[in-house]
Formats: sequence, C-alpha cells, structure tokens
Amino acid sequence: MVTKRKVWPRRAVSLLAALPLFASATSHGADAAGYPVRSIRMIVPSAPGGGTDVMARIVAPKAAEAWGQPIVVENRPGAASIVGVEAAARAAPDGYTIVMVSSGFAINPSLAAKLPYDNERDFTAVMQVSSVPNVLVVHPSLPVRTLGELLAFTRSRPGQLNYASAGSGSSPHLSMELLRNMAGLDVVHVPYKGSGPAMFEVMSGQVTMMLPSLPTVMGQISSGRLRALAVTTAKRSAALPKVAAIAETLPGYEAVQWYGVLAPGQTPAWIVAEQNRMLNQVLAMPNVRAALEDQGAEPVGGTAARFSGYLKAERARWASVVNRNGIAKE
Repeated sequence: MVTKRKVWPRRAVSLLAALPLFASATSHGADAAGYPVRSIRMIVPSAPGGGTDVMARIVAPKAAEAWGQPIVVENRPGAASIVGVEAAARAAPDGYTIVMVSSGFAINPSLAAKLPYDNERDFTAVMQVSSVPNVLVVHPSLPVRTLGELLAFTRSRPGQLNYASAGSGSSPHLSMELLRNMAGLDVVHVPYKGSGPAMFEVMSGQVTMMLPSLPTVMGQISSGRLRALAVTTAKRSAALPKVAAIAETLPGYEAVQWYGVLAPGQTPAWIVAEQNRMLNQVLAMPNVRAALEDQGAEPVGGTAARFSGYLKAERARWASVVNRNGIAKE
C-alpha cells in the first residue's frame, strides 16, 4: 500500500516559513516595550566638568524621564579617556551600560601603541549627540583680523610663530596640524597640560595662536581678551555667526569636536534601535537643544548606521594627520 504524502497548500507553507521570523519580531517588540526595566549606567570617561561630562548631564536626565528609569552618570577618567572606555567595552551587552565618548575616541587608535579594546569590535554606535567647533583665536594685539591676514602674517615669518594646545594628540593639536598642512604653514607646537594653561599663554601674548573648542573660550572672546578669526566647522557656527569658517579660505577643511553614545559590542540590534529612538526623541526637545546650543554645540542625532560611518571616517582622517606629521605614539 502506498501512503500518499500530504501536500500543503503553497500559502500555508509560506505562512509556516514566516512563523519563526514573526515570533522573533514579536518577542523583540515585547522586549522593546518593556525596556528598560532598571537603571542604566552612562559611563563618562573624563572628570566632572569636562565637555563629555557636560553633554552627558544634559542628555541623561531627560532620557531618564522619557524611559521612566534612572540613568546614572559614572565618571571614569584616566589615560586620555581610555580607562572609562575600556570599562564600557568590558560591560555586559545587555542595554544597561552605555558610554558617552568624544572625538578622542577616534583619535586614540592612532596615538596609543596598544589599546585594551578594539574600537570596532568592542563597541556598537548608538547616536551622535552633538558637534562642537574649535575656534582659531589670537591675542587682540596681533595685527590680524581674518584668517587670510593670519596666514599671510605667518608665512612672512616662517618658524618664528607658535601655537598652543591642550596636549600632544588632543583635538586642538590635530586640528591645528591639519590647518598647518593645508595652508603650508611653518609654526611651532607648544603643548600644555590642559586647555586652561594653554589659553592663559595665548591671552598673555606668550603664544601666538590656539584652536581650542568654542565653549572653552567663548567667555574670553566675548570679553575681548581673545580675538576669534575662524571656526573649524564646514559652515559658520550659530554661536559666532560673524566669524568665518576656515573652509571659506581653505575649501575642504573641517575638524570638529563631537560627542556621541556607544553601547558595548554585541548589544542586540533591537536594544540599540530603542536607545537610538529614545536619544533622538530627547535631542528633539527644545530645552535640550537650547542647553546644547548654550555650550556652543550643534545637536546632531540621526541613525546608528550614520554614526558608525562617521566614526570610521574620523578614524581615517586623524590617522592620516598623525602619520603625516610623525606624531609619536605613547
């Protein structure tokens, strides 16, 4: 006797094949609806009061309100942010640890002889929070009022002028090296231990120029103790609308300090999507945008994929500057 094999209708087969995907999507949807169920730790790999800390403390309280769970900001400074970033890399990828990083995250792979983590393998991009321009400043007594005038003044005095930075490998240092390369300038780098001492030397007239972050020197620019010549964003900053962008004189120049949120590597995609959704919602709040703009920062937001691509481009950009200028690894 021959047993007939039951033939399922094509539509039924298609529905059965789709069941695992439907079950997975339903499960993730249910998880997303309940996430988070406890407090979230936001690691800040710098000391309180720094730019990264300021960004975290603007965003975290509003995200906590929206999620209905506390977000605990944990400062873990040390080794140019490496200590805190490593702590985030070692955290469980369960959605309950995130880290606020700055542009140094993309610079460190080119400067550190060996990092205790891998920028790509050990992290998942969530969202870029903001972008902050650096601003080229000089002492008011210097006889220049535009970038063009400064370039001419500097070229007529090769090797005689200098610039301050917050330290070798810092964003102000590399931003100035990029400007030096593109403009063909011969100026001497004078590194300091932090933006404060560097800025003091420019204000005292001991050093010719500096390219610090805008929030660092906004007060000194407003008071007239420093003269702003140009900002490093591709376009003019809303915080200093009368100050030109370097790109107006040197097309293609752009070097900003940015801040963004990462999750540990292997964090499930649905958790990252929920974190991205919530952070974009927070960034759209008028009071959050106003708080960021008060710091001279431009809110960014966008998708996790966009931030991931931006991180790769930033790593490549600064690796090129470091290698071209022979900046030593530590």
